[in-house]
Amino acid sequence: MQIIATVTSGEISGWPAIRWNQVHRNVKNLRQRIFRASREGDLKKVRSLQRLMLRCTSNILDSVRRVTQVNPGKSAPGMDRVVVTTPAERTDLCRKLSQLELHRVHPVRRVYIPKKKGKRPLGIPTIEDRCVQAMVKNALEPFWEARFEAISYGFRPGRGCHDAIEKIFGLARSNTTRPWVLDADIEGAFNNIGHSALVEALGGFPAREVIKQWLKAGYVEEDILHPTEAGVPQGGIVSPLLLNVALHGIEQALGSDYTPRGTLRGKYALVRYADDIVVFCPTQDDAMKAKATLVEWLGARGLRLSGDKTRIRHLLEGFDFLGFNVRHYLTPRSSKSGYKLLLQQQRTSGSTSMACAGCGVTCSPGSEGRGR
Repeated sequence: MQIIATVTSGEISGWPAIRWNQVHRNVKNLRQRIFRASREGDLKKVRSLQRLMLRCTSNILDSVRRVTQVNPGKSAPGMDRVVVTTPAERTDLCRKLSQLELHRVHPVRRVYIPKKKGKRPLGIPTIEDRCVQAMVKNALEPFWEARFEAISYGFRPGRGCHDAIEKIFGLARSNTTRPWVLDADIEGAFNNIGHSALVEALGGFPAREVIKQWLKAGYVEEDILHPTEAGVPQGGIVSPLLLNVALHGIEQALGSDYTPRGTLRGKYALVRYADDIVVFCPTQDDAMKAKATLVEWLGARGLRLSGDKTRIRHLLEGFDFLGFNVRHYLTPRSSKSGYKLLLQQQRTSGSTSMACAGCGVTCSPGSEGRGR
């Protein structure tokens, strides 16, 4: 392919002349091959394809374009205060990234963004590190996407909040046999992931040493370098994927599995969106046992449940998840089960809209949501 020859030889005629459709097609095809090999269990082929992805020029071009032109944070510099804005600078960066084995990770720049209670720390890597992270993500993500649990919805391609809410709706139906809910939140998940457990989960991934450098790179705040003994920096491109890797296996830990036809077996039914976990349980005692199991399983990964945000509730009390309130209401005269499920948007100041449980459409203020 002409693009590969011109970039590696340093003779590229110009950034706008690159055939981006072909670049994206090459990356997509290689991701699909990694996914299929992972699904088939051919680990040797997976590692070979991952190494190919890491040195593929189309992957380099695609990553540089995303970081320096597409992503919203393209103008936010790292600790080196360097931003890449011109075609010539992007071309030079591509040539530099073609020597991935020579890459050395920089500490992230620590900033804070406001949230409901206090501030959230955010780590901003350098432009070069962000490009390498994008390259690594393209090699690592399809392997894990073939293995991730179906109950995981956060930070995954083709999945989002509304998919998780749809799953919640199916599990919390009015005739459910699991009316008790463990509504759990992992405290400081990004900041407390144990490095050793995460590196062990990565196995023989070809760029594992680069990821270990990211984990130990530290952060700079007020011109002072602070070491990092745990966690992944919020703000890194690959950080959400690493969180999902660290939390993979949570369903198996609770003893849930599936029949060959995909029917759930076991006491518990789970839905996880990043660090928010909902476990549907038959009884209150089962919910308490599930909580104890999660505490032990997360502890081995350096994580723990939030005392303030983790609760055990019956569906008649309801619970909040991803901006929705999920609750059963007594309707002995209008339904066979005696209950009706209502999913309603959590109210904020000036907002009175609700989501219909039957159709998922947001109703106008004052309208009545349908239940089930």
